[in-house]
Amino acid sequence: MIGQIYTFFTLEMVYLWLNLGVLPFWIVLIIFPQSQICRVFITSIFPIFILSLAYTYLLYIVYLDAYNFLQNFNLYLGLDEISSLFENKSFLILFWVHFLAMNLFCGGWIVKDSTIFNMNRVLVSLPLIVTYLIGPIGIMIYWILRLFYAKRISLYD
Repeated sequence: MIGQIYTFFTLEMVYLWLNLGVLPFWIVLIIFPQSQICRVFITSIFPIFILSLAYTYLLYIVYLDAYNFLQNFNLYLGLDEISSLFENKSFLILFWVHFLAMNLFCGGWIVKDSTIFNMNRVLVSLPLIVTYLIGPIGIMIYWILRLFYAKRISLYD
């Protein structure tokens, strides 16, 4: 049975499931940010736990393929080294899960924080969509909007 799971969940298949799997979370975050479903399933640890399980499975697959994990530290040496790392599909899928998890975590934080300041749900949907596509820019847009609702600037919120 484990052999069947291993042959079905190839790197390409996991990539497709990850991309399809995060879409419901983002749709709920954008359309129903105040709902109980969002609070229980999206802004909790639940999606991060699922993505962590996928990450662990991918680490296992990559380990079985004799991937050299020490070469990952080469990404700090320059653009050429990180470019060569991204040519490796194993590194690329691990990076992609990391990217999806961090963006989803940031989207959940935006929804939680916007409820504290009673921000307009439609207004908050713009930075959520941008965070889904381009994480840091979406967070910056949210912070700019947040300034108008919080009426103060704090570096530690």
